[in-house]
Amino acid sequence: MSTMKVVQLDEKKLVGLRVVCPGDEFVNEIPKTSVKLYQRLGEINRKKSTNMIGAFVVGDCSEENDGYWVCVEVEDFVNVPQGMVTLSVPAQTYAVINHKGPNHQIRNSYEILHRWMTEQGFERNLEAWHLEIMQEWGSGDASDIEIDLYDTIK
Repeated sequence: MSTMKVVQLDEKKLVGLRVVCPGDEFVNEIPKTSVKLYQRLGEINRKKSTNMIGAFVVGDCSEENDGYWVCVEVEDFVNVPQGMVTLSVPAQTYAVINHKGPNHQIRNSYEILHRWMTEQGFERNLEAWHLEIMQEWGSGDASDIEIDLYDTIK
């Protein structure tokens, strides 16, 4: 059983690639997009880290916020490479769980986290940006990953 915790993160400025597809295709499209971004990391200026950060809004959102954003954190938006997107995620509080295993089982880890949040009296913020942060990435092998899942709390 993974340990769950609550953390506060400062604003994150993200640069990367956006994935927009039907919901059931994200499990295949996100690993492909992470490989594309990994191959282009050298083009991104002023990186704060090379951790892959996925960002998405769970609830209903505007068309410009739809999808899943595969990114890295930067100090500021300088000379953003062609074809890449920028995203500013405000400082927020998150409930966090670590997921190890196939990416198609991430939903199970989220269910465990959501039950824990309810038991602790936390309310999810479905209209805010949620994050998924990986230290190692780029292989495109989604059968065995380790990722921290950050679910935003109101």
